[in-house]
Amino acid sequence: MKQRSAGKPDIEMGKRIRLRRVEQKISQADLGEKLGVSFQQVQKYEKGVNRVGAARLQQIATALDVPVTFFYDGDGKTREVESLLFLDSAFSLRLLRAYSRIKSQTVQRQMVVLMEAIADEEK
Repeated sequence: MKQRSAGKPDIEMGKRIRLRRVEQKISQADLGEKLGVSFQQVQKYEKGVNRVGAARLQQIATALDVPVTFFYDGDGKTREVESLLFLDSAFSLRLLRAYSRIKSQTVQRQMVVLMEAIADEEK
């Protein structure tokens, strides 16, 4: 029986795994250690080169402190997850972390208005 090769859904799942791992500030080696696999295997999961089985996905979800549904579409948070996928850079994550540390909702709103104004000027 021929095993199906990894495809677009595997790549999307890998992006979500990487997103959460980076968000949690966990290295590939550390995640691999928690899963009992090498960091190279974690890389393959994140790139969508290797498929992630159900049992392994449960281990990953536990290690990254999210429900398994975080890695799938159709959970009602698809747009939220897709919009967060741009955070695949260290700078974007720094920006989001700094924003989330702002206690005042008024200041948060002002920051969003400022960023939108800057973005509109860039068009």
